[in-house]
Amino acid sequence: MSDTSQRRGGFTSAATTRGIRVEVKSTYLSDRSSPKDCSYLFAYHVRISNVGSETAQLVSREWIITTAEGEVERVKGPGVVGEQPVLAPGATFEIGRAHV
Repeated sequence: MSDTSQRRGGFTSAATTRGIRVEVKSTYLSDRSSPKDCSYLFAYHVRISNVGSETAQLVSREWIITTAEGEVERVKGPGVVGEQPVLAPGATFEIGRAHV
């Protein structure tokens, strides 16, 4: 199950696969961006929750990023922010970042 919505202050996307729910909120930081220089800064917050009944470990990730123009970028790698968290049922792992 996945969904995407625009809420005050940004966009929120969420998906649940095999008991793991990933929610991402992205926010455009207009005060730190410079459109005349083609520089746009976004902040994002990722929450990974184990909504299943078994303990799980995040060993790799693939982010599929779609721009407003419909361009798609895939980012793959081990773990997330250098970690491979173990999530017991009901546990969550959160990260936040800014990206140009």
